[in-house]
Amino acid sequence: MTTTNLPTPNKHSRLIIAVSILIPVVVALLFSFKLQDFGVQVKPLTFLPPIYAGINGITALLLIFGVVAIKKANRILHQKLMTAALGASVLFLVLYVAYHLTSPTTYFGDINHDHVVDAAEKAAIGILHGVYVFILLTHILLSIIIIPIVLFTFSFAWNHDFERHKKWAKYTFPLWLYVAVTGVVVYLMIAPYYVV
Repeated sequence: MTTTNLPTPNKHSRLIIAVSILIPVVVALLFSFKLQDFGVQVKPLTFLPPIYAGINGITALLLIFGVVAIKKANRILHQKLMTAALGASVLFLVLYVAYHLTSPTTYFGDINHDHVVDAAEKAAIGILHGVYVFILLTHILLSIIIIPIVLFTFSFAWNHDFERHKKWAKYTFPLWLYVAVTGVVVYLMIAPYYVV
C-alpha cells in the first residue's frame, strides 16, 4: 500500500488548530477579570448586548441565504455570503469580549440586579431557568466546537477542495446556524436582567 492515496493534510491545519484552541482559552481567561481590576477606567459598554445579538441574527440570515445561493448554483454569491457570515462572527466575538471586559456579569433571574438570584427570584423564573441554562450551555459548547469546523470548511473551499468542502458543509451549516440562532435566544431571555 502506498501513501500516495492518502489525503494530504490541509496546509492551513496547524493554524486552524492553533486558532481553535487559542480563541476559547483567551475568552475564558478574559472572563476572570475586568479592565477596571487593572486600574483602567472605562465606561461599561452596556449598550453592546443587543448589537452583538443582532449580529448573531444577521449571521443566521447570511448562512441561510448562503445555502440557498449554492443550491441555486450561484457559487460567487455563496462565497460572498459565507465570507460575510464569517466576518459577522468575528465582529460578534470582538464585541462580546469588549462587553465582558468592561461590564458587570448579568445573572438570569436577577430582577433586583444585586448579583444574587435569591429564592424569590428563582421561584419567579421557575422552569425557565433550566431552559435558559440548557440553551446557554449548548450554545457555548457548540460555539467552541464550531470554530475549527468553520475554519476547515472555509479552508477546503479556499484551496479548491470542493469535495471535502461540501462534505464538511453538511455539518457546518446546521451547527453554525444553531450557534447563531441560540445567541439571539440567549440574549432575548437574559435581556430583562441587564443593568443599563
